[in-house]
Amino acid sequence: MLFNSQLFVLGFLPTCLGGFFVAGRVGGRGWALGWLLLASLFFYGWWAPRFVFLLIGSMSFNFIIGRHIAGLASAGNETRARAWLTVGIGGNLALLAWFKYADFVLASFGSVTGINMPTLDLFLPLAISFFTFQQILFLLDCRARPEVAEEMLPYACLVAFFPHLIAGPIVRPSEILPQFANAGFEKPDTENLIAGCTMFLLGLAKKLVLADMFGRFADVGFDAAASGATLNLFEAWYAALAYALQIYFDFSGYSDMAIGLARMFNIRFPLNFASPYQTADISDFWRRWHISLSRFLRDTVYIPLGGNRHGEGRRQANLMATMLLGGLWHGAAWNFFLWGGLHGAFLVVFSVWQRVGVRLPRWTAQGLTILAVVVAWVPFRAASFSATGQMLHAMAGLDGVALPRRIVEGVPGLARLVDAVPVLSFLGDGRNLSFPEVTAALAVGWGIALLAPNVQALTERGRSLALAGSFALTVQALFFAPSVSPFLYFRF
Repeated sequence: MLFNSQLFVLGFLPTCLGGFFVAGRVGGRGWALGWLLLASLFFYGWWAPRFVFLLIGSMSFNFIIGRHIAGLASAGNETRARAWLTVGIGGNLALLAWFKYADFVLASFGSVTGINMPTLDLFLPLAISFFTFQQILFLLDCRARPEVAEEMLPYACLVAFFPHLIAGPIVRPSEILPQFANAGFEKPDTENLIAGCTMFLLGLAKKLVLADMFGRFADVGFDAAASGATLNLFEAWYAALAYALQIYFDFSGYSDMAIGLARMFNIRFPLNFASPYQTADISDFWRRWHISLSRFLRDTVYIPLGGNRHGEGRRQANLMATMLLGGLWHGAAWNFFLWGGLHGAFLVVFSVWQRVGVRLPRWTAQGLTILAVVVAWVPFRAASFSATGQMLHAMAGLDGVALPRRIVEGVPGLARLVDAVPVLSFLGDGRNLSFPEVTAALAVGWGIALLAPNVQALTERGRSLALAGSFALTVQALFFAPSVSPFLYFRF
């Protein structure tokens, strides 16, 4: 069940929300939490019911371990608390490694050694990366704040809470569990309902109106590269720029929808996406893109490795290791490893640049940052290393530069710079008007990404105007789109 489907918007959400407040009125906070847990498990089981038992088993294991860690920490037995924390984190990572990386490791070993390795053909459980990281945070909080492990029901609701179960944000239990205990948590709050609904609808508009449109543009170019076709410079760059906007609006939209949905249930999630393309350096990009994941990697990988406490060389090695692991977290494929390595290299170069002390004009720095991010999105999206090479080769202009003949003929002197072709086959739908149409769409999309404030920064009036301007297009896409496109982060 997808947030951007009719079934969710018209069926699950009003039923879940109404049932939550009815249960709260009849039986208080306990009944409301019970209803919310059952509804969230139903939401999760809609894709593959058998994995509900995996989720329940994972939550039970972690709560038992967490209670034990909390008891040891409260008694001052830090040594045993650390030992059990290691056991708990190890169990979570083992589960994740088995489902997500076992086949990848076997295939990689086979390709290196030439041995024909068997495949396990494991089906990746939905959201296993997110609920695993969420529960690692719970175990860490149990040691630092033992009170978070007092009750099983609030903890289970925290992990399974459907607004963030599938793709985050990854929240600190100490940030959310106290909200379950707030007076009036189970009662409808008009302000929260209006604010949450507005946020949800604006996120839905980003997904249905913007992300899905740019996704169609990007798919044409990347699918052509995957099939071995040769793209020219404009086809390759337009596909890369379109994908950069697709994933931007897709994840931004999801984050807004998750925050809005939680707000309807009187829960405030932290900001998870803050206009990352508006930054002027790559380090700040990662403080704005998937904020909760960046914070998780900082706290659980970068700092434990030593952070910046052991000299500049060690700091750069820690940055690279963190980003390589972050790349592999996104997917069990070497393309994701390359993407993480590129961002690690960007961060290292940026740290050296800072030490040199040379400052660039803001627009120059922002342009270089966006260029680096867009280039790195190529292996992230491409189907293989060969497709990645094909795209980057074309983006460098090594496969020719061409434009539709009608445009070349209409601009004096342009024929000296580019080849004239009937149409750009791998841009849009390959019509004469595809080039100006996609150009205009990219200009609008990048204008929004670079200049517009994020939804959280808008005033109430600004949100109302944005909602009014997008509502008709959102309704049209919701009811008349030929298919429902899943969020990109659902596969991670």
